[in-house]
Amino acid sequence: MSRRPVSAQIARSWLLVPASQPDLFEIAQASDADAIIIDMEDAVAANDKKQARKDTLAWLNSGHRAWVRINDASSDFWSDDCAALKRAEGLEGVMLAKSESSSHVDDTADRLPDGIHILALVETARGVQQVERIANAPSTFRIAFGTGDFKRDTATGEDPLALAYARSQLVIASRAARLPAPIDGPTLDLARLPAGTAHAKEMGMSGKLCLNHAHTATINEGLSPAPDDVAWAHGFISAFEASGGKITDGSDLPRLARAQKIVQQAVDFGIEVEAAEVSHSGY
Repeated sequence: MSRRPVSAQIARSWLLVPASQPDLFEIAQASDADAIIIDMEDAVAANDKKQARKDTLAWLNSGHRAWVRINDASSDFWSDDCAALKRAEGLEGVMLAKSESSSHVDDTADRLPDGIHILALVETARGVQQVERIANAPSTFRIAFGTGDFKRDTATGEDPLALAYARSQLVIASRAARLPAPIDGPTLDLARLPAGTAHAKEMGMSGKLCLNHAHTATINEGLSPAPDDVAWAHGFISAFEASGGKITDGSDLPRLARAQKIVQQAVDFGIEVEAAEVSHSGY
């Protein structure tokens, strides 16, 4: 039985696969990842970019579909990346590395097939400063946070608090531009992945990058509504409807909206939970 496909708008786990290792493409596709990204940027040495581009194009033109991370718009490789992907039949969308302005997104869109989604990867101080404009660029589909490069660019440490401001900026800009919630950077240590995923969710992010297919299931679970929450949501909606939609206090409508969102997420992610018995005024 095949896995339920998840829309890129709500995709939780985004698995980056080195374009220089085409033997890993099939493994990534068979994983639990909601979306896979073939990485032609940081995961590929300069001397290997040309071959990696050919291997990526060959795979996308042989019945497979994936996103592709391309080199940043100021690099020597960006133009060739865009030209190659213009011929990619299975291209789901493009992740643009080091997005630092709306023009980076617009110029990239101009070189790709019409309608291709662009995932703007913000990973520098300048990118965070410009994130509002990046989010409002017509071709921006969603925003991702490149935590590794951002920490290097800003000399920021490992404490999650050190990145709280930047994460919040991405979340607020995405919401204000009516984009899906942003995608957090990877947590490399599997032992720390549950906590890293929970922190991303607490910050308002709904997706997470990863570099290992073994991390995808943990991310999916952490960014999905918990079974208890799904049960509560079904129960609250049932109780609300049974009351004829009677408003008892000012918290009812916000809780109803939350319950409806949770139920929709459960449907989208294939989570089946029986409703819990809760009163209209409960939880």
